[in-house]
Amino acid sequence: MAMHKVIRQMRFRRRREAKTDYRKRIACVKGGLDRVVARKTNTRIIGQISRYAEKGDITLAYADSAELAGLGWPARANRSTAYLVGRLLARKARARPDLKAELVLDIGLSSPVRNSIPFALAKGCIDGGLRIRNSIEIDAKVYNCADAKHIAALKDKEPERYRRQYSGYIKAGIAPESLSALFTKVNEMIEHGQ
Repeated sequence: MAMHKVIRQMRFRRRREAKTDYRKRIACVKGGLDRVVARKTNTRIIGQISRYAEKGDITLAYADSAELAGLGWPARANRSTAYLVGRLLARKARARPDLKAELVLDIGLSSPVRNSIPFALAKGCIDGGLRIRNSIEIDAKVYNCADAKHIAALKDKEPERYRRQYSGYIKAGIAPESLSALFTKVNEMIEHGQ
């Protein structure tokens, strides 16, 4: 009785490691447009503008939520931070004369959930002056910090939830009630290139 070996085709390494969906990547690259790459880790938001090249993508502009700490914004992985990273990325990208007029959004393996972090980053890029092909509509309430009245009411009515929800800001010495004003200040600093 003859034994037949079954030969399995190995997937690409980055696909096996669940880092790249090659079908989505090919769809993004086929158009020949530069990509706004939005990625979220547990603690950071990363935005890049990348261009396809045969030997590997070229990064034209890069922004990271850690850079916002220099402007006074606490680096967190939330939608407000994603929006500010998008604004910072747009400012850096506008300085590149070789940037294409229109870009496409690349969210990688993230699910395209409305009002999610990649779309908040893209909205920041659009508000910063970049043109992204995908139609992105996000209400300002989604990425702008809660107003001070809402936070003060939460502090009075549910102090335990308030401490739990804003513990990172409190430890960093930032009053949660001042987040909205701080968001506006950092946004203006990015806009004016400080």
